[in-house]
Amino acid sequence: MNQELYLFYILSSFALVSAIMVICLSNAVHSVLFLITVFSNIIGILVLLGAEFLAFLLLIVYVGAIAVLFLFVVMMLNVKVDSNRINTWSVFLAAFLLLIILMNQFLMSISTNFDQVNNFYYINYVWTNWFNKNIIYTNTEAIGNVLYTNYSFVFLMSGFILLIAMIGTIVLTMHQRSDVRKQIIAIQLSRSSSNVINFVKLRG
Repeated sequence: MNQELYLFYILSSFALVSAIMVICLSNAVHSVLFLITVFSNIIGILVLLGAEFLAFLLLIVYVGAIAVLFLFVVMMLNVKVDSNRINTWSVFLAAFLLLIILMNQFLMSISTNFDQVNNFYYINYVWTNWFNKNIIYTNTEAIGNVLYTNYSFVFLMSGFILLIAMIGTIVLTMHQRSDVRKQIIAIQLSRSSSNVINFVKLRG
């Protein structure tokens, strides 16, 4: 085996271990840090596979924006987990059911012979023979052609979902405390002397 294959196995192992740590740690800040580690290892794998554009896109969007956003949101919300309220058996049952579903999808994907698929759904989504376009197209041009031409609706829907997530994040962080006194200048300026000053007669 060459050096690239060894490096691929090393990065894949680190990415797998970091992904397991993301779901196993109870501290949300540590989970986000391990999530950044997962993204960093996947960036290295994409560079080894020759997809430099996807690697830098993952670095800028996920590591530089979304993961940092998650980190700041978790730190601002001050998330605290009460271990006494967590039902361990329900968590393990949900994880086991999810594992069965993922393994079923994985086994179906590796057992399907895509060369013999005659379904119209698969045929409709095959536009370009990329083996004939490898010499002409770079990976950036190929991704742009497929993304903005064939998957334009999916691209717009993903942007709409990210917009909803951003609005939800802003709403979660805009909580107002009732025990803190604030000065509202507009209400102060709108008050008149007739309803503010009260004259009290004192008995002599």
